[in-house]
Amino acid sequence: MIFNDRTDAGRQLAERLEPLRGEDVVVLGLPRGGLPVAFEVAKALDAPLDVIVVRKLGVPYQPELALGAIGEGDVRVLDERITGQVRLPTEKLAEVERAERAELLRRVEMFRGGQERIPLTGRTALIVDDGVATGSTARAACQVARAQGAARLILAVPVGAAEAVRMLRGEAEDVVCLATPARFMAVGQWYSDFRQVSDREVADLLERAARRASQQPPKRAAVADDPPLCDEDVEVPTDQVRLAGHLTIPENPIGVVLFAHGSGSSRHSPRNRYVADELNQAGLGTLLFDLLTPQEELDRSKVFDVEMLAHRLVEVTRWLGTRADAAVLPVGYFGASTGAGAALWAAADPRVDVRAVVSRGGRPDLAGPRLGDVDAPTLLIVGGRDETVLELNRIAQAAVRRGCELTVVPGATHLFEEPGALGQVAALARDWFVQHLTLSAADVMP
Repeated sequence: MIFNDRTDAGRQLAERLEPLRGEDVVVLGLPRGGLPVAFEVAKALDAPLDVIVVRKLGVPYQPELALGAIGEGDVRVLDERITGQVRLPTEKLAEVERAERAELLRRVEMFRGGQERIPLTGRTALIVDDGVATGSTARAACQVARAQGAARLILAVPVGAAEAVRMLRGEAEDVVCLATPARFMAVGQWYSDFRQVSDREVADLLERAARRASQQPPKRAAVADDPPLCDEDVEVPTDQVRLAGHLTIPENPIGVVLFAHGSGSSRHSPRNRYVADELNQAGLGTLLFDLLTPQEELDRSKVFDVEMLAHRLVEVTRWLGTRADAAVLPVGYFGASTGAGAALWAAADPRVDVRAVVSRGGRPDLAGPRLGDVDAPTLLIVGGRDETVLELNRIAQAAVRRGCELTVVPGATHLFEEPGALGQVAALARDWFVQHLTLSAADVMP
């Protein structure tokens, strides 16, 4: 069994753990590599997610060889077989432990940001990692969770060495491992993509999980693989032209997002389609369409006519409200570049009810005359290296009177072409729309 990456492994592991849905479970990811796996498990089980921080005690001259591990609450586990072989002096072991204990405390603070850990007393602790080789870290995690009051321990990993899995069965009430290959050398050999997970990624996953838990959006009967309710090319009539677009509405949608692309782009933009796919997976409909006809795109005066583009966005929004499959869905706008200016201008129009706006590398300043009238919660996402646009977004943020946040993606340029940058944009946009586009009783009242 080869997993594509940790996300793929987490989804497969979640299928095996489905019987735990509805139980009083806390999913505990082992940082850093275990968090992407645990995030998928927690999402599938609709369970809270936390970290259980442990550190390996490596042999000084061979750090990958683990003498044991330490965890929160002064827990220490030593592998007697390894300690007997290397015969490390007591003072050297104490030196290693001091260094790792300092790093453990630093990570606890970084990952949780000062937040209290989720209580385990009387609950089931589901400890998740991306794999086990020696099992010393997982063993320490089990002891930490037990010391924190967990009533039941379950250890779950996608892959592990058979000997380590057998040893761990003595530490937890249940051990779930999808594969125990005979020729096991390292966890990474069973992943196509086993790139290192950063501290920032761990903190981001925990933050996303916490937001999801606090928001508690409506439960969806559909899953990611369900066929969409609507997935078709459309032609939208406006008072001047007919605009081409593509409408996708998943089963049991919680809202719909209209995309307003920028100059030089179209409904076929791979960046916008990437974001749209992420929104669809979260239960959000999407409408990607062209604000200009191919002939109009040759006229630069129209490309930057934000008022006209906003007017067309309003018309498209009103057309969407005439469709039976979208009429009651809360509406959001996603704008890029000049399209962000049009989205904010349109959001201030009293003829439409826009619940949320997200700008990706946008020019919200182009909606200057209307920014003070925008009531919809607005998220401005800018690359840290896109300095000119970043300053324009700061000015625009100050002009929006309420509910406007600015998020900077470190190291990203205007098009978010750096590895992982667009993924951060998609995750930020998804979470923003899920938070603000939620059907209420008033939405469905006849």
